[in-house]
Amino acid sequence: MQKKGFKSGFVAIVGRPNVGKSTLMNQAIGQKIAIMSDKPQTTRNKIHGVYTTDEAQIVFLDTPGIHKPNSKLGNYMVRAAESAFNEVEAILFLTDVTEPIGGGDRYIIEQLKKVKDTPVFLVLNKIDKIQPDDILPVIDKFRKVMNFAEIVPVSALHGNNVNALLDQVSKYLKEGPMYYPADQITDHPEQFVCAELIREKLLQMTREEIPHSIAVEIESMSVADNGLVQIGAVIYVERDSQKGIIIGKNGSLLKEVGKQARLDMEKLLGSKIFLELWVKVNKDWRNRENVLKTLGYREE
Repeated sequence: MQKKGFKSGFVAIVGRPNVGKSTLMNQAIGQKIAIMSDKPQTTRNKIHGVYTTDEAQIVFLDTPGIHKPNSKLGNYMVRAAESAFNEVEAILFLTDVTEPIGGGDRYIIEQLKKVKDTPVFLVLNKIDKIQPDDILPVIDKFRKVMNFAEIVPVSALHGNNVNALLDQVSKYLKEGPMYYPADQITDHPEQFVCAELIREKLLQMTREEIPHSIAVEIESMSVADNGLVQIGAVIYVERDSQKGIIIGKNGSLLKEVGKQARLDMEKLLGSKIFLELWVKVNKDWRNRENVLKTLGYREE
């Protein structure tokens, strides 16, 4: 039974690529559902993560990093991020305190200034990497460019001050229903999260142009009589040369990707996994509308 005075709402996490948006959401909900990598533009869809307590439910939207796009996929990602501004109860603007305010931050701030009646929090991430005395000058610089509802310094990676941030966000929510069951942490199907876990391992193990050329699709997912979950996934690349890199010498890289992704999937699903991976070339898929739609990149 839902408590009297229960609060709920949707909260967008926005910011430049690679400032720690996915790390913050995973830390907040206590489990990994958004993939993490040091490569920019790791998140491609709006990922919903659900944080529930006895008093409140916050549904986080971890948005793609806002950047200057150079493909149809890039255009989709930026539109997905910016559309989140208009469908939430609060916006967390995440920045990296180790870097000066740049053109990317200023562009996002200009978009945020157009948002009416939605509180915008400035969340200063990576405070574990600087001295405490260095935080105040950063806050002063941001205050000069925009008036924020709240300013909260955190370390998303180590969890410093994340609970204080969640408490502050809850204060801005109105009384409302529990949108998801208390034990549910995402509204994405298991296939989506499994595909993302495979893509994360590929991002971590490849370099240069490869990461942005990769897409993953779960083609089959079934449960055997003995409880073993059998998953078949296809990794798409844009060129034959990339296929060779992904497979690796004697299949070594693909084998390692499969092994690490399988361990994460077993944690997620709580079952033993049999994972099969294939690599296929799908030329210039990032600029082909029909392929993007098939892979789940479609306007909502």
